[in-house]
Amino acid sequence: MANISAGMVKELRDKTGAGMMDCKAALGETGGDLEAAVDWLRKKGLAKAAKKAGRVAAEGLIGVALAANKAVVVEVNSETDFVARNDLFQGLVKMIADVALTAGADVEKILAAPVGDRAVADAINETIAKVGENMTLRRAASLSVGKGMMASYVHNAVSDGLGRLGVIVGLESDGDPDELKAFGRRVAMQVASANPQAIDSSALDPAVVERERNVLAEKFKAQGKAANVIDKIVESGLKTFYKEVCLLDQSFIFDEGGKKSVAQALKESEGRARAPIRITGFARYALGEGIDRPTGDFGGEVAALARPQ
Repeated sequence: MANISAGMVKELRDKTGAGMMDCKAALGETGGDLEAAVDWLRKKGLAKAAKKAGRVAAEGLIGVALAANKAVVVEVNSETDFVARNDLFQGLVKMIADVALTAGADVEKILAAPVGDRAVADAINETIAKVGENMTLRRAASLSVGKGMMASYVHNAVSDGLGRLGVIVGLESDGDPDELKAFGRRVAMQVASANPQAIDSSALDPAVVERERNVLAEKFKAQGKAANVIDKIVESGLKTFYKEVCLLDQSFIFDEGGKKSVAQALKESEGRARAPIRITGFARYALGEGIDRPTGDFGGEVAALARPQ
């Protein structure tokens, strides 16, 4: 039998909101497999919908840079928040983001790219020597459009294009630039707040959809639902799931009543722009997500900013 530690139980509880004893039982039943334990709890109706909250194991900054039809977002880590507030470090992150506009999103290519008479990797090492703290370029993402507008949003900004959470969004359109700029920023804030997994259901990983389908089916089967109605209930459950994880299906955070979807807001923006608009993609980086250290509720903070004061 797997050795179930208190830390494992706490991590599962943080992910699911289930009780401590239920989490311990789930881990015991699944041999300590965290993801399988999440599914076990959900099938028993003991867990909330699984949402993988990012965890921060390093300080640093998210950097965003935009050109006419291209945008990049990078994460550069430091050991302490004190260094992240240092002008030298902030200048380094801005430089890396600007280089990535040309070099692309491959970390190794960014590190090897020239900046003046040296490579980016050398610039990082020089900054480490001056500041006395380790720094790493962890990841990068880029988006581009043929014709349209790139938009961005940086939360907890310490300087232009630098903060603890950054989003870039691509809008394909030949509509009014002012409308595209305004709508694009709102979409970027939507992504920052609601953290969608894909633009729509067709863009979701089929394995994610199948996993959700299986969890729902097992849950309703355990509740004694008749086999001939489970499929219909599951399809209804999937629609609810899509509203949580698909950008166009989500409730638009700028709609006070909460009834308007992002897709409906898009249609309204097309009318003002006098042209079709297609959201081609987005990238959302929260500082240190996926590494084991608690972080703030970025989504809740962004949503609060969207509410009328």
